[in-house]
Amino acid sequence: MLALHQQQQQQQQQQQQQQQPRSRSSSGSPRHISSRREAFSSRYGAGKPSTRMLRTRSGERQSTTLRRLVQRRRDPPDSPPDGSSLTPATVTLCVGPEKRLFAAHKDIICVSPFFAAVCARAARASTTTTRNNPIYLPDEQPEILSCILEYLYRGDYYPRLLHNKTRNTWELETAASPATGSSDSDPDGATIFHSGLGAEILRDTAVYCAAQKYGLETLKRLALRKQGLHSGISCSTILTSARYAYAHTPDTESKLRAHYLALIIRSRATFKRSGTMQMEMEQGGKLFFDLFVAMCNHMDDLTGPATGSATGSLGSKLQQLQQSASTIT
Repeated sequence: MLALHQQQQQQQQQQQQQQQPRSRSSSGSPRHISSRREAFSSRYGAGKPSTRMLRTRSGERQSTTLRRLVQRRRDPPDSPPDGSSLTPATVTLCVGPEKRLFAAHKDIICVSPFFAAVCARAARASTTTTRNNPIYLPDEQPEILSCILEYLYRGDYYPRLLHNKTRNTWELETAASPATGSSDSDPDGATIFHSGLGAEILRDTAVYCAAQKYGLETLKRLALRKQGLHSGISCSTILTSARYAYAHTPDTESKLRAHYLALIIRSRATFKRSGTMQMEMEQGGKLFFDLFVAMCNHMDDLTGPATGSATGSLGSKLQQLQQSASTIT
């Protein structure tokens, strides 16, 4: 009887020893648990990233930073920033006597030194009540500010300046007429009505003067190049625009002024018959004194270098600035 009891105990011990490895295998060894974690991580994208992934992400960040630095070096100082680097901060602009509202990204308009200074002053004096106050531009024309914002966002304003590779000339973008399929030389009109003057002026002249005010040198060159690409402009509009250019540019800024002097000299036969020209000359102003000097120098250049050397070569400079005059009605 005792021997039978001992035999049963031995059998129970053997069974327990056999069950222990099974329970360990069912509960999961460290290797099995690790494999399950890896499967879970690979399935749901969780888990600790590998060293290769960390190196790849670090390389991507460095390459992105390098591309942005290279792009900043290539872009001119007043070029619009890359859209990927924009911050969500916006600024409200209240424009003109009608107080039309425009919204723009702060990073975009602060390319202009003028707006950068305004935003900096507003940030220093900002409180909870004045933080969202708009920037007031009562003397600006809404249409001109729209051109400024379009340039800051896109690098040009409508109509865009296009290069004709076949003719090797610069042209303005035209819109085809849906009825005839033809295109007008100036679909939107080259002029705007300036409420402060009560008269029409060339839009590119107003854009140039605004670019001078806001410190956008690249936009000034763009607007100046567009000046001579319009046709069919009346003498009164030319003279009003010239007076506007003289009133809104400093004496040290001569490019736009020289453009109008060259234009009037080249089209002097038309202006000589214009009653508007006579009335404007009777009113006087710096424009017409400069025009007198330019015409004298132009005549000296035509008569020869001997007499031209006495009065300078402003006429030749005007010819270099304005190679082809616009057709004037």
